Amino acid sequence: MAALQNISSLHLLLLLAFFSFGGLKNTASATVFTFLNRCRYTVWPGTLSGDSSAALGNGGFSLPPDGSTTITAPPGWSGRFWPRTGCNFDEAGKGVCTTGDCGGSLNCQGGGTPPVSLAEFTIGVSGTSNEKDFYDVSLVDGYNVDLGIKPSGGTGNCEYAGCVTDLNGSCPAELQVIDSGNVVACKSACAAFSAPEFCCTETHSTPDTCVPTRYSEMFKTACPTAYSYAYDDASSTCTCTGADYLITFCPSAA
Repeated sequence: MAALQNISSLHLLLLLAFFSFGGLKNTASATVFTFLNRCRYTVWPGTLSGDSSAALGNGGFSLPPDGSTTITAPPGWSGRFWPRTGCNFDEAGKGVCTTGDCGGSLNCQGGGTPPVSLAEFTIGVSGTSNEKDFYDVSLVDGYNVDLGIKPSGGTGNCEYAGCVTDLNGSCPAELQVIDSGNVVACKSACAAFSAPEFCCTETHSTPDTCVPTRYSEMFKTACPTAYSYAYDDASSTCTCTGADYLITFCPSAA
């Protein structure tokens, strides 16, 4: 599926050797996502591919504290990743998560139930007018775990994107999701109140009419490089060309 799978074994070994000695990533190859969990608890990342593409990482997997894993995406891939917490799955991969649940399955077939922190990507295609990768961390669907995106081996702006603040500790009471007496997630104002001014709908459906609110400004102050509401593009969308990406859960704990 990925371009690297069509390369001969010898050529692949040469490429891997080249990369390991500091060469730039071949932008025609698959993009490598490395997931690192710095939280003190297990996180179950969920994955969702756009345009009916095959799910990466089988749709989801378990990542213990200080654990890491890698998955690859082909050129042109788009989708999102999010952390799930408090999950319990049986041997068949069926169960439930306290936050970010995706239909009670380890291997997600759809998106995570808000509130969830999102890492969103659109991967470019080398040699075309769409070479650039676009990526962001979004709190538009709320927040459950702090996370960061760090590109490597690419060219261009290639900025760090993330929310490295624990928003559960400062979440207003009206937005809190509580489990067993603890705040485990922080809702978006849209999810909490379903009002057009918070959801950017109806008469507030354009960039001119949907403006920051005190709730989105709270998210933005805590996490300046993350999307805080639907039209927060200017300070929240990052670009890079030909990079691989490190996605860290609880980067502030590193």
